[in-house]
Amino acid sequence: MSTPAAARQRFAALVGGPDARLDLADAALLIAAEAYPGLDLDQYRRALDGLAGGAAPGVRAAGSDVERVRALITYLAGEHRFSGNQADYYDRRNSLLNEVLDRRTGIPITLALVYIEVARRLDLPVVGVGFPGHFLAKYAGQTDVVFDPFFGRVLSEPDCAARLRAALGADAPFDRRYLRAATPREILVRILRNLKQIHLQAREFAAALACSDRILLVEPELAAELRDRGLLWQQLDCVSAARADLERFLALAPHDDSAAGVRERLIALRRHTGSTVH
Repeated sequence: MSTPAAARQRFAALVGGPDARLDLADAALLIAAEAYPGLDLDQYRRALDGLAGGAAPGVRAAGSDVERVRALITYLAGEHRFSGNQADYYDRRNSLLNEVLDRRTGIPITLALVYIEVARRLDLPVVGVGFPGHFLAKYAGQTDVVFDPFFGRVLSEPDCAARLRAALGADAPFDRRYLRAATPREILVRILRNLKQIHLQAREFAAALACSDRILLVEPELAAELRDRGLLWQQLDCVSAARADLERFLALAPHDDSAAGVRERLIALRRHTGSTVH
């Protein structure tokens, strides 16, 4: 992997293929490769292989699904010290898989990704869970075992209900639909949105735009992301590109709460393009 452009091309090819062939670790490493030109993807694939090999004896000795999850946590969080970065949660390195593997710390979704990929190498059915406010993981066996890679602990259903109330309000009713498995595309979009937000807070608009571009490679018809990318194009004075994305957003989501504001922006852009706004 030599250049950011090459990483982008490989990312586009990977997410443009069928879901069954979408390798989540490779896609995450290709996201990182844009920030680290020359990144050796094989080095980090081997690191995941090595973690799986080390976890295997404890996992295989476990007698139940819960014990298998606890063995995985004991190995990754206990022996290898993978834990949530509470000291600097918004450090952009927390969203880059190579850094998470090197530093053994990250945010909930990237730590969950480590567990998912180690488990996949052991033929364990561990999936991500896009829980409100805090990404989780679960062992999708005969009985689901939900756990939190950030804090390295198994969660009971009352634990999940309490977390839901903390995220959505005291009256939020718990529903197991909040524990459904996140798709690989949903995981990639969430990683990129986290990274995009960090760049926006730092006013790094070109880097934020790169995140938005990749989100739309993963999910080309995400209306909200087309809107956001259009606003970024406008911020960067790329008027034609901004107009194209904002018009596409309105075509996909004409009744969105933000649609009126987008129409006003398009009216302001007319001076530059000579086009009408519908």
